[in-house]
Amino acid sequence: MAEEPTSTSNKKYVSTANIASSKPTKANITASLRQSQQMMRLGNLLNIVSAVGAAMIATSGGTTAQWLENQAVSAFWQIRGPLAPPEDIVILAIDDQSISLPEQYYRTDPHNNAYLEPLRAFPFKRAAYAQVVTKLIEAGARTVALDIVFDTPGSYGAADDRQLQTALQKYGSKVTLAAQYDTSASHQGTFIQQRLPYEKFRKYPVNIGTVNFPVEVDGKIHRFAGEYTKILANNGLLTEKVPAFEEAVLRAASFPLPPNSTRGERIHFWGPSGTFETIPFWYVLDPQNWNTYLQQGKVFRNKIVIVGATAQLANDYHAVAIGSSWLTPEKMAGVEIHANAIATLMQGKAIAPAINTPLLRGLFVLALVSGASLVMNTSKGGVKRFFISLALASIWGGIGYMSFIHAQLILPTTLPLLAMVFSGTSYLGAEFAKEKIRTHQLVAIFQKYKTSPVVQEIISQQNDLQDLIQQRDLELAGKILGGRYQIIKVLGAGGFSETYIAEDIQRPGNPQCVVKQLKPAKTETKAVELARRLFASEAQTLEKLGKYPHIPQLLAYFEQEAEFYLVLEYIIGHPLSQELAAGRGILEPKVIHIVKELLQILVFVHENQVIHRDIKPSNIIRRRADNQLILIDFGAVKEITTQHVEDQSQVPFTIGIGTKGYAPSEQCFGRPQYNSDIYAVGMIGIKALTGIAPHELPRDSDDELKWIDKALVSDGFAKILTKMVRDDYKERYQSVLEVLADIHELENIHTQKPLKTEIKLVSPDDSDLPTAPWPDDFP
Repeated sequence: MAEEPTSTSNKKYVSTANIASSKPTKANITASLRQSQQMMRLGNLLNIVSAVGAAMIATSGGTTAQWLENQAVSAFWQIRGPLAPPEDIVILAIDDQSISLPEQYYRTDPHNNAYLEPLRAFPFKRAAYAQVVTKLIEAGARTVALDIVFDTPGSYGAADDRQLQTALQKYGSKVTLAAQYDTSASHQGTFIQQRLPYEKFRKYPVNIGTVNFPVEVDGKIHRFAGEYTKILANNGLLTEKVPAFEEAVLRAASFPLPPNSTRGERIHFWGPSGTFETIPFWYVLDPQNWNTYLQQGKVFRNKIVIVGATAQLANDYHAVAIGSSWLTPEKMAGVEIHANAIATLMQGKAIAPAINTPLLRGLFVLALVSGASLVMNTSKGGVKRFFISLALASIWGGIGYMSFIHAQLILPTTLPLLAMVFSGTSYLGAEFAKEKIRTHQLVAIFQKYKTSPVVQEIISQQNDLQDLIQQRDLELAGKILGGRYQIIKVLGAGGFSETYIAEDIQRPGNPQCVVKQLKPAKTETKAVELARRLFASEAQTLEKLGKYPHIPQLLAYFEQEAEFYLVLEYIIGHPLSQELAAGRGILEPKVIHIVKELLQILVFVHENQVIHRDIKPSNIIRRRADNQLILIDFGAVKEITTQHVEDQSQVPFTIGIGTKGYAPSEQCFGRPQYNSDIYAVGMIGIKALTGIAPHELPRDSDDELKWIDKALVSDGFAKILTKMVRDDYKERYQSVLEVLADIHELENIHTQKPLKTEIKLVSPDDSDLPTAPWPDDFP
């Protein structure tokens, strides 16, 4: 990277008493205020729209509201994670192992594995279920629930059905069979067919429950099977009321059910698929597994046993509200959904809406979002309001989560969250639009008065006005200055100066250089002559400074068309600002090395009676050739033009040179001291340690920086930096040598090695000299 001019990304302090030549008209100001007010009114209007819109959607209770709230429920399950399921529910799973292994064992040795004959093909013989029911009840199971619909005679003949009949005749009161509703649609309408268990199985005091779950608008199961029956009844499609499967199972287990009016409608899921431990169905019929793994049936004692398919072959898988990933819906076997539903009723964890009435729910959302808007309006600025909206949305999301998990209540969550964020985004968008309008108006005004030096100075210091500089770049490309320096790029443009990268076309290879141009504010003969004399004096100063290896060399200076030019060495490297990344501090030893290197450069600068006045990371180049720091942009042009304008009483314009955060107070008021540069170097050290821009650091009641708690720094070095950046220049180090001496002592404490530096003493008489001293006869 080449030597950089005064960076347009780091705004300097510019104070103007009056800009007569570019003062916008009253009409312009009125239009600007009107448009700004319109933008704020637009933000408020969008805020109202978001609150009312969210309330209307909540009141409607339509598919949009349901879908949004179901997303919150799924997110809550995901955040909570799986829990250990109740131990008094056991799933006896018809899994892939139960379908494949018995058939293989039986075919290999039919004689010794005759007990597996009912399982040799799927669907299994009903004799298999009869044997399982008998063994489980006799082992002490509290109840056995068959999540299998036996609605027709079996395919293995009447003798096979009779074996299940016999088991139901003996143990039917402790057994639950599944019923199912089949829905079909035709041009005549929707038809519901109820599939009850085979009539020969219903002759006995057996319990029957429907296994259909309602599927929500998000395609997932959230609610109990009993809610499906309610939907049919409300639509007049219910032919015969049959209890839900979970209710029938608990009645068979003699478990008291809470009244429907006091319990919620949603299933409390203990976890995603696989949370409930399953036992393969065939283990019950296999003597070895029954006697060992199942402890002769003791594992089923006093348990609710649910028999159902978990094998993919059974096609009994459904998307549920909970899963291992919120964004990817996960399916769960029907038998495990029933296990969650039964466990929910047993432990009284059914989930209910906190506000049942749609109208009250809508009013609640309206009040909540409106209150959040009032809180946002306590702060000014779209960015602050946006972040407040995010904070309020996060708080309400947390409240909704706690209510859901600990109180089993669903508060309106997603709609208020979206409305709050939309409100904050509206304010942010209005603020952005207002700034765009402001910038557009400024560009229009500045374009109209762009010949004014003051306006050009302002343009050079505004990031959002750089289009005007780019236009200047196109205008000057290829122009030759002094008969040999051809401009290839405009680095920066101000009201009183411009800086270019140019090629020296009179030297072999056309080497690049940096050209700085001075444009006198006045074109009268007397003013130009004075500027010429001051320019020559300043060039001589830069000539002396450029002999130092850490300062760019002055190659030439010349006058052309009453404008003055400096030609400087072009430094290849990168600015120190690239090493001092925002939000990331660097280690103290490296910071000490940077500070020392800069201070050693300042020894030479101050010895030559020059105050830099704009030391900052972007004005320090890490030279690629030797990795050394080079101090650039001495502001010679600015010093000449600033002094020139300041002493012209008829021009009411003053400039305090310096960059925000790096310039001390006395420099901002136009009274720089030598230790003003020390202040800037100290600020660079603090920026390096903390990763925080100096102007963003807090100050105490005495206007001193509060930074030590934000950095990893030793007490000794912190003390040195603190003294370097005292607000009152009289309390700061008075010379660079004092700072280097303290750093030397600090290093000796840690290393016991002397600090070797090459420094020159500055005469005591040089203490209060200005940057580039002006002639005594300067008016």
